[in-house]
Amino acid sequence: MEARSAPRAADPGRPLTLSEHVSRTLRLAGPVMAARAGMIVMITVDTAMTGQASAAQMAHYGIALAPFVFMLVIGIGFLTGTVVLTAQADGAGRRADCGRIWRAALSLAALAGCLGGAILLLGEDLLLAGGQAPSIAAGGGQALVMAGFGLPGILLYIASGFFLEGLGRPKPGMVVALSANLLNAALNWVLIEGQLGAPAMGAAGAMLATTITRWVMFAVIAIYILRLPDRAQLGIRGPLRGLAPVWAKLLRLGLPPALAIGCESGSFTAVVFFAGLLGETALAAYQAVHNVTTFVFMLAIGLGTATAIRVANAVGRKDRSGMATAGWVGLALVVAMMLATGLLIGLFETRVALIFNREPEVVAIMVLGLSVVAFLVVLDGSQAVLISALRGAGDVIVPTAIYLLSFPVVAVPSSYVLGLTLAGGVPGLLWGLVLGLICAALLLAWRFAVVSRRAVRPI
Repeated sequence: MEARSAPRAADPGRPLTLSEHVSRTLRLAGPVMAARAGMIVMITVDTAMTGQASAAQMAHYGIALAPFVFMLVIGIGFLTGTVVLTAQADGAGRRADCGRIWRAALSLAALAGCLGGAILLLGEDLLLAGGQAPSIAAGGGQALVMAGFGLPGILLYIASGFFLEGLGRPKPGMVVALSANLLNAALNWVLIEGQLGAPAMGAAGAMLATTITRWVMFAVIAIYILRLPDRAQLGIRGPLRGLAPVWAKLLRLGLPPALAIGCESGSFTAVVFFAGLLGETALAAYQAVHNVTTFVFMLAIGLGTATAIRVANAVGRKDRSGMATAGWVGLALVVAMMLATGLLIGLFETRVALIFNREPEVVAIMVLGLSVVAFLVVLDGSQAVLISALRGAGDVIVPTAIYLLSFPVVAVPSSYVLGLTLAGGVPGLLWGLVLGLICAALLLAWRFAVVSRRAVRPI
């Protein structure tokens, strides 16, 4: 793992050239993409290995995953300010403030994780309240309890990863996330079907394996941070008192994104329920298409995080021109990447569908859905990078309002009308999401144009 900071946008002297902006953004984005993909792979492996045990265990894992992911993304929203505050402090030359930001983020992550985890410990009662059958609620409830114990661990890891990303050091998080998949797979093998004398725990075993892995991930990255060669300059080790001003900034930056992410996640969940109204075949096809979209979205998340860091660095040194260029370069890169990815999906949509299922009816619906996804990913990536650029600039209220309009107000009703009322099926549901994403991308682009023209205001 790297110990020295990557070249920072805060270097003094001449303005960066366009090629330098591009190369610095890509250097930051690559490891972040890999780290996010590593976390998605962990969930995919859990699903596959519980499916090998039995279809019932896979169903129990899936039903437990939905409320866990909702709690997780809300917690992540509260922590997004960690990247921005760290990058701005680093860009402004206030390196001693960075450690205090990390400690404040850890305490916020612990609080959010414990509160969310306590709710998840209700397990079976939550699923029964959601209308699930008693047998599914019982098995899923056991898995959900195991997941609840892991929520604080993963949020503490994410807070630490955000801190390092804000310093321009994303590689340690990448290494930890990718390596953790080996431990998770090994623990799955032991706990799901009861190897080496362990009890066969099924879906609960998969969640327990992942919970253990998540706490190990946090322990490893925390030890790395505590042993950084420049830990003294960064103020890594210090008291827990005096963190209230940082908490206030983190909450001011994090509350709107948490609301925005909750709206987006809730809207996509609503569309999953709409797919269920179309029948099991349509639901299976939609879920597979959604998995493809989520995996591709990790590329945009990497570029979005890198863009937020570079924008925040520019804000920290009060460089309005550099802030604007960093944001628009991030948008151009994600559009180019998503166009290439969408083209590949469109060209190989049948082959992609066959990776997930070989039943002709499911494959036929998937192919139609993937033809929409080839277009959808460009818009989805664009809005993800734009909202990240705005967060890097410290602008969170208006983007949250844009999300509230684009997803609950535009995307969800449009999906229902196009998919169900007008009988457009899975492609109709996806076109409804496209309309919401068009709204989000256009309005966020307008907002960044406004923000990038005014004087910068470090937080």
